[in-house]
Amino acid sequence: MTQSNPTILTLQNHPPPNSVPPSSDPSLYQARHETFAAEGQPTSTDGWLERARKVSEILAPDASARSREQKTPRAEIALLKSSGLLKVLGDVKYGGGGESWETGYKVIREVAAGDGSIGMLLGYHLLWSVTARIVGTDEQRERYEKLIIENNYFVGGAVNPRDNDSRVTRAPSGDGLVFNGFKNFNTGGVVSDLTVLEGVYENIEGHIFAIIPTNQPGIVFSHNWNNIGLRLTESGSVKIDNVPIAWEDALGWSKETKAPISEILQVPFASLLLPTIQLVFSNFYIGIAHGALRTAKHYTLTQTRAWPFAHDPKPGPTDEHYVLARYGRFLASLRAADTLADRAGKEIADAFNKHGAKRDVSARRRGEVAEWVASVKVVATHTSLEVTSGVFEVTGARSTAEKYGFDRFWKDVRTHTLHDPVAYKESELGRFFLLDEVPSPTWYT
Repeated sequence: MTQSNPTILTLQNHPPPNSVPPSSDPSLYQARHETFAAEGQPTSTDGWLERARKVSEILAPDASARSREQKTPRAEIALLKSSGLLKVLGDVKYGGGGESWETGYKVIREVAAGDGSIGMLLGYHLLWSVTARIVGTDEQRERYEKLIIENNYFVGGAVNPRDNDSRVTRAPSGDGLVFNGFKNFNTGGVVSDLTVLEGVYENIEGHIFAIIPTNQPGIVFSHNWNNIGLRLTESGSVKIDNVPIAWEDALGWSKETKAPISEILQVPFASLLLPTIQLVFSNFYIGIAHGALRTAKHYTLTQTRAWPFAHDPKPGPTDEHYVLARYGRFLASLRAADTLADRAGKEIADAFNKHGAKRDVSARRRGEVAEWVASVKVVATHTSLEVTSGVFEVTGARSTAEKYGFDRFWKDVRTHTLHDPVAYKESELGRFFLLDEVPSPTWYT
């Protein structure tokens, strides 16, 4: 093993990893696995969306209870695998679905309606599973596409920009690289087969991405994710301790020159990775809000009571003007969010379809795509928070009982909508509209 990088010696001050928590049992969904195997992988866009709805319906009934138990979601990841949803964007020649991001985003949204945590895990996986397409060479793209799709691997990522960058140094032997660092957030890593690492290379400040096997001694999970929402996402911290990679695994870098290949890592195209994942976020926010509204609808139709002390008492809750009006507003808001998200999804898909082969997207075009995504982020954030908190107004006081679990929807969107302040997206859009300025690429734009 190589010696620790001096710049991360402070890692020794971090608390030791917590004990490994219990996991859900993959056999829990054995009958579902067998059904999906018998049905086979979907072969059309409608088929993929129907498969996502089935997974959502499986997850929804006990999502609140599973959130409270907070077991590591090995059963839920097994369900995503057997359903085929991990492969929806994959190349058909390796067994993937061959769908574009337009479909991928809708799939994320549907799964999140059943369980926000699992929708989020699916969304992050889909982004990380195509990372080599965006920042890798043609050879790396093919190699990792084949690896991920043929093995039905789930991919996590230790790429949290708010932490100090992981450092990448040359191995003492000179024929490889070594990653060292610490990330406070590492979504899905504990249940992943592969992990995406990112770090700054020595003193040249060039960033290197790599896709590595998760199960190795240098990847040390803290098992400390215990936040109020998205409790099954395993988004706790991870220590990256002398993790080796070969030069040929440095995405977009040359093994011969030990330098980035400029046409691969040109900024406008490679930075499309960022609006792509930002739109992942918005879609699971919207999906969670849909889940809240569907669950509230069932409760209102079966348990909510009309208010008896009104000046014009109504016989039932569906005769109450304020109940009808609130549901109408929530539905209209979510339909608007869906439509905007679909438009932005098309912008992302079109950008990759048109510019993916030559990586020749302009800074202007990249910025316009980012501003469609920013528009969704603003609308999805405000709408999801309004809907998930507002459903209590149409369900009533009894619905706050813990057994109903209505709080999980708001907790889920509140947790992740703090990922990066939406106010900055609003001001960014203001500059775009008033001054015709497209944003410079950042880790959050």
